[in-house]
Amino acid sequence: MNDENKPVWFVTGCSTGFGREIVRHVLDRGYRAVATSRNLKDMENLGNDTADRVCRLKLDVTYPDEIAAAVAVAEERFGRIDVLVNNAGVGYFGAIEESDQSDVRRMFEVNFWGLANMSRAVLPGMRRRRAGHIVNLSSIGGVRGGPAVGYYNATKFAVEGFSEALAAEVMPLGLKVTLVEPSGFRTDWAGRSAREADTWIDDYAPTAGARRLQLRNGSGKQPGDPARAASAILAAVEAPEPPLHLLLGNFALEAGRRKVEALARDFEAWASLSESADYPEL
Repeated sequence: MNDENKPVWFVTGCSTGFGREIVRHVLDRGYRAVATSRNLKDMENLGNDTADRVCRLKLDVTYPDEIAAAVAVAEERFGRIDVLVNNAGVGYFGAIEESDQSDVRRMFEVNFWGLANMSRAVLPGMRRRRAGHIVNLSSIGGVRGGPAVGYYNATKFAVEGFSEALAAEVMPLGLKVTLVEPSGFRTDWAGRSAREADTWIDDYAPTAGARRLQLRNGSGKQPGDPARAASAILAAVEAPEPPLHLLLGNFALEAGRRKVEALARDFEAWASLSESADYPEL
């Protein structure tokens, strides 16, 4: 495969965790990569031995002008973008009543609007070529909600709905969309990348409070391996029929199955009442 035929992956949030590992795996496969981060210094040692196949760019996904400029540079450098990985994201811990609205809105700007605007920016080129794959990093928290991460759940539920709709729109054009839904991995998500509510309300101590402490104390000890996750993501993208939903980690798989079972129970238990809401058949 000559250089011009090697796939081009554009990855956001490459300072640590999934983004960094995905870029490493892409380069190890001999492919080309556009690695982005808010701070170029965080990527100084990323792909140094493959300088001809890697492009490192400063990018804050909350700024549409920076998104447009980065996509333009990537397309000028490599001619196209084959795979977009929307990985940039942040966490926030606190009960819904405890949470600071400005921090929550910032999280939405990164986790949802940054992802949405990145997707929109690459779509024109992918449509022209009738080829391309958008990989959106969601979470098991985008499949089911839980205490202390209600607003984080909301950002990821938004990503899920956006991605499912996008997949239906672009499938006839030859484009693909995959939602990646990890459980706990040893990334920086629960470390410096996550903010936390300053307020603590005693009534939430057994639920959100306990979960906050668990998340912080468990940072760096999660069972998930980011390198194995990156390998799994590449395998899914390169599959003949890539999945729309890709759960990563044993806990994610178990929690996803429980959510499906809980939905089925509610749907069936209340089916008669659900059906009663339509106009009677004539």
